[in-house]
Amino acid sequence: MENKSGEKLLSIFEYLVLQETPLRLLDISKGLGINQSTALRFLTTLTNCGYVEQDPETLRYTPTYRICTLASHVNRDRKLVEAARPALLRVAEVFRESVSMSVESHMQAVYVDVVRGADSALIAFQQIGGVSPMYCTGNGKLLLLNYTEEELDTYIREKGLKRFTEHTITTREGLLAELQAIRERGYAYDEEERDLGIRCAAFPVRDLSGRVVAGISVSGPKERMRDEVIADKLPVLRAAAEEISGKLGYKII
Repeated sequence: MENKSGEKLLSIFEYLVLQETPLRLLDISKGLGINQSTALRFLTTLTNCGYVEQDPETLRYTPTYRICTLASHVNRDRKLVEAARPALLRVAEVFRESVSMSVESHMQAVYVDVVRGADSALIAFQQIGGVSPMYCTGNGKLLLLNYTEEELDTYIREKGLKRFTEHTITTREGLLAELQAIRERGYAYDEEERDLGIRCAAFPVRDLSGRVVAGISVSGPKERMRDEVIADKLPVLRAAAEEISGKLGYKII
């Protein structure tokens, strides 16, 4: 039943978009062969969610620009992936470990691209479309750099600081100190904070305004991601982040 309801809701929304003119309830009902009470129920849902609006005088329905906003985000991420992919491949070739790129969505880090290196370990949550907490992952911490202290308080209140391992940062003070260290250093680490035995180094990708729009990271077993290995290869990861940022219009001062 739920699937059928979802199909009807989407069919009504698609019909409104494709007709390219405001429609009455009767028009929609006849056009889709749906009784008016059912059509009204779904139109009310779409209106309450901001995807459709009704003219109070003509009572005709029309789609809003909310869908355009969502589409722009999809297009933005696709363009970002296309711009970043060559650099990510080079990093994976040098490190031979898993390389990922994440963006923020609803206070979570979302993986928009993942490249497996020759020796990379399969990390369960590192899949395209997968999500991870921001406070305990390299890419996620970089995305938190955009937050003011007030926004960070909201984030902690809504998402919490769950302990995944003995190394996870679980206090506001600890997270603030970590973010300050990242600002001074210019890049982030995940020191077995999300998964025991996994280390990560991450650099920010910035847009024209300097805002962090993504993070790119290398993750692997701590036995291979030793300090000396990271230090030796880190310039490659830094160069990749700077190259991608350059494509987005960011200029390094």
